Amino acid sequence: MKKVSFLMFAMIASLLLVMTGCGKDKEVSTTGKESKEEGSDGKTLRIVTDANYAPFEFLEGDKIVGFDVDFIKAVAKEAGYDVKLESVGWDPIFVEIESKRADVAISAITVNDERRQTYDFSVPYFLSTNKILVPEKSDIKSGNELKGKVIAVQTGTTGQEAVEKLIGKNHKDIKKFENNNLAIQELLQGGAAAVVADNTVVEEYVKNNPDQKLKVVEDSKSFNEEFYGLMFPKGSELKSEFDKAVNAIYENGKYAEIYKEWFGTDPDIETLKAQQ
Repeated sequence: MKKVSFLMFAMIASLLLVMTGCGKDKEVSTTGKESKEEGSDGKTLRIVTDANYAPFEFLEGDKIVGFDVDFIKAVAKEAGYDVKLESVGWDPIFVEIESKRADVAISAITVNDERRQTYDFSVPYFLSTNKILVPEKSDIKSGNELKGKVIAVQTGTTGQEAVEKLIGKNHKDIKKFENNNLAIQELLQGGAAAVVADNTVVEEYVKNNPDQKLKVVEDSKSFNEEFYGLMFPKGSELKSEFDKAVNAIYENGKYAEIYKEWFGTDPDIETLKAQQ
């Protein structure tokens, strides 16, 4: 092999630096799967989430996993798309979709009238309700008994809205956190008497952390049923395609397969369909 002069070496090194600097920044986190899904036509959608919401979306190392992740992959495959999933945080999800920098958002997002004014949503894909997480020895048995207690919630969620309906908006006893993990830590440290969040989240936490001596309190009178949907920019043409794809995986059994894998029970597909 011929030797390269110092000048030539410097020129090559400089060129490589320039080429590297022109490359795309590495994403904060992805699914770790860049290959195309079988059956897709190669169109890749940028999908945003907040990977701090087990069992729906959470990190295992640098990989995003969870029920929502498996669900969106199945729906996108059915619709003929590849997915590039990024965890951007809860509040940024809404900014990314409203500004049309992302195609779809999935992050256990409850569909409500206020959000419909700014975003489009798919047909519902999950039934949920808020529940109360408290220490095992707590005497709190209902939503009304939260009055006079400090309550931790994730900011900008329907859990926050539900608590505000019970004790008042911006009440001093409501502690707001960036995600539910931080809210639960506040409870464990004695800074709050309860956490209000989606039932699946608090139930999974209790099941996976028996040593922390927590329990879940249900109150259907204080907390209404909620339905999650995929969120799109207003006027997105993807909505109709994904509505069809969601219904297709309801019919072919794929949705039930994913649901049972994550939650161990069969889903109430008929209730989800009735909401359409």
